[in-house]
Amino acid sequence: MYGERVTSVDRPATAPDPHATAPGPAEPHAHAVPHGHAGPHMHSHAGPAGPAAPTGPAAPTGPAGGPWPAGVAYQPVEPDRFTRMVLRLHARAPRWAVPLAALGCVGLGMTYALISDPTQSDPDARPTCLLKLTTGLDCPGCGGTRALWYVLHGDLPAAARHHFLFVFALPFLAWLFVAWAGNRAFGWRLPELQLSPKVIGVFLAAWAVFSVARNLPWAPFPSLYV
Repeated sequence: MYGERVTSVDRPATAPDPHATAPGPAEPHAHAVPHGHAGPHMHSHAGPAGPAAPTGPAAPTGPAGGPWPAGVAYQPVEPDRFTRMVLRLHARAPRWAVPLAALGCVGLGMTYALISDPTQSDPDARPTCLLKLTTGLDCPGCGGTRALWYVLHGDLPAAARHHFLFVFALPFLAWLFVAWAGNRAFGWRLPELQLSPKVIGVFLAAWAVFSVARNLPWAPFPSLYV
């Protein structure tokens, strides 16, 4: 055992790594201290530590820009008194109440058209279209009440003369209402009319063109004026 080197911890020294590089003058090093004498004599020449590099994802921030408190449960906003009353009525109402209310609104509109007879009223009679009263132009809905009156009396050509698009859309609207009300009130599984956004966009574009064309002063467009 005479040729064996002994370290400060009394164990055989390992062979030096041939690939390791010798520490340069700028590298920190520590003074070796004999075994059992570690204490205030052990120190390092390492410089002051810089700021730690951020690791991991950034912590979420709250509304004020500070860190969001973890483990805090935020209570939802309580509805007001009127909203609570409407929700209670909706929960307690029978399933046929909403379709019946919608049918009542449609019935009121038909009753008003029948009683008022818009085909015999003056253009400035109340209630009237504000756009037509102030500018003399037909709005996109002008003629709809008269068209409904003619539909209820079975005169489809006269109804189409006053508002062609209303007469065109009326059977589709009626079927949509019947399918929805039947499913909601009685559970009927009627085939529903599927209208894609493209179809709705084409209809709205045609309505816009119709609204402009009926106000043009050149033939044959004045025939559409109501």
